Amino acid sequence: MMSLRGEVLTLYRRIFRLSSKWKNITASIEDSSTEKNYIQNEARTLFHKNKNLQNEDEIKMHIKEAETRLEMAIHYKMPYPRPMNLPQTLLPPTGKKLKKAQKRMLEQSKPLYLKSYDDA
Repeated sequence: MMSLRGEVLTLYRRIFRLSSKWKNITASIEDSSTEKNYIQNEARTLFHKNKNLQNEDEIKMHIKEAETRLEMAIHYKMPYPRPMNLPQTLLPPTGKKLKKAQKRMLEQSKPLYLKSYDDA
């Protein structure tokens, strides 16, 4: 468990170092500042939300999610989560509720980098 704590703290520091060096694609100081604040606030929110986790598998899943989001932000030069594409078979007709199988498929199709977001 202690090694996971070190891994989490290293990841947290890495995210904040990235935010301090973050430059927007457009090189606008205002946009860069907004994105830096977003990165810091998002990290604080998600790390504080998950600070009481005890299950090692769950902690590893959240570490993997954070690393994925970090790498995607660096690669795409965009700190915000990328939208997910859903197969049309998952979408119910207007005004109808999702069926049990559709809910299950929707949860399975959710990308790793969006697992921390609640559906509510």
